[in-house]
Amino acid sequence: MQSDPVTAPTTTVPAELGRIMRLAWPVSLANLGSMLMGVVDVLMVGQLGELALSQVSLGHTFAFAVQLPIFGFAIGLDPLFAQAFGAGRPGAARRTLLRAMLLAAVASVPIAAAHLACGPLLSLMGQDPGIVAGATPYVWIRTLGILPFAAFVLLRHHLQGAGRMWPGTLAVVLGNVVNVIVNALLVFGLFGFPRLEAVGAAWATVLSTVAMLAVIGLAHVLHARERGPVEEGPPTGTWRGMLSVATPVAAQVSLEGWGFSVATVLVGVFGETALAAHTVAITLASLAFMLPLGVSSAAATRIGNLMGAGHGWVRSAWLSIGVGVAVMTGSAVLFAGVPRPLASLFVGSPEAIEFAAVLLPVAAGFALFDGVQVVTFGVLRGAGDTAVPALANIVGYYVVGLPLGAFLAFGLGFGAVGVWYGLALALACIAGLLLIRLVSTARRGGFHVVG
Repeated sequence: MQSDPVTAPTTTVPAELGRIMRLAWPVSLANLGSMLMGVVDVLMVGQLGELALSQVSLGHTFAFAVQLPIFGFAIGLDPLFAQAFGAGRPGAARRTLLRAMLLAAVASVPIAAAHLACGPLLSLMGQDPGIVAGATPYVWIRTLGILPFAAFVLLRHHLQGAGRMWPGTLAVVLGNVVNVIVNALLVFGLFGFPRLEAVGAAWATVLSTVAMLAVIGLAHVLHARERGPVEEGPPTGTWRGMLSVATPVAAQVSLEGWGFSVATVLVGVFGETALAAHTVAITLASLAFMLPLGVSSAAATRIGNLMGAGHGWVRSAWLSIGVGVAVMTGSAVLFAGVPRPLASLFVGSPEAIEFAAVLLPVAAGFALFDGVQVVTFGVLRGAGDTAVPALANIVGYYVVGLPLGAFLAFGLGFGAVGVWYGLALALACIAGLLLIRLVSTARRGGFHVVG
């Protein structure tokens, strides 16, 4: 399932759209599959009641937030990988991958320490003791998946830089199969297995991550054999150069994810029903987000390859953003049109369904902004522009969105809905700032990050 070469320019808009979509849809499918594992957890654990659902939601939010820097760092390597492959230097990309693996292993130590200290940390955040009691063992078990997760995302982005999008998709398909089976066995205790409830969902996540790593590792070995010997020489720049490109993206992705994590913590103050409704709404919004996130990865690969090969990339950038807007329009229509039927798929509590039906129209309002900002960031990443765009998240979430959301929630009495209004304003601000930056970066032709 080798991808078509992604370095060659196209002559028409339909041809370029076709090239973008061929890169985007396998990644979007893989992203949806990754998100589906969390959805399966919510669907299965949600049958146990609001308390169990809130425990898994809080535990997953904490584990995900703590591991975000690794995920963000892998995304930050996109321009290094894509521009190296575009320039015909696969060996340089491979040696950069080895450096990144070493850094990920070092970073896993403080991340594991944070997992083990989750109980006191969540209590300091003012979370309900009953929810914390169930979330703590969930997070402890998730510690075992830190290194497999890091290796998986690094190998996946290395292959994506070469235009190989399918291995990640196949890995996620297998991961979903493992996740469903282990959830069924351990959450509910089927076929004589122990009934572990929320803890069983944690074991399912760990084992599915290991399965995905096995598939992507095999794909990497096959890809290396197919290419044969690669040229000797330095990696894509120095250690300092690699960190200067990837670290801002790690910060950007982390700040964005932490923004939603802070929102979850704020909502958790309002009790089980509010947190269960928030979990349902944020799960649906995250599912929708996976589609433009795939377009974002495709844009980073396409534009990085074009830059590395010395071709123009601006047309591809704007077409990618248009695709992101188009896919999020459909999601917005669903959220605004049928919020209750959507919410009822995830939770049985009438109170939680009604609360989620209030939150989902807000998600419809910020869906288009979310699509614009994530694809624009992918475009800028492929063009080697990573430091300045990361500042947009600081301004959007931590200067505008979260403070205003907290004020609306607690100061003006809007409750959990106020937090969501803050998220909408944050995404609108970030989208605007990134579009301004894209115009500036396009005028100067981007940033070549491969030495």
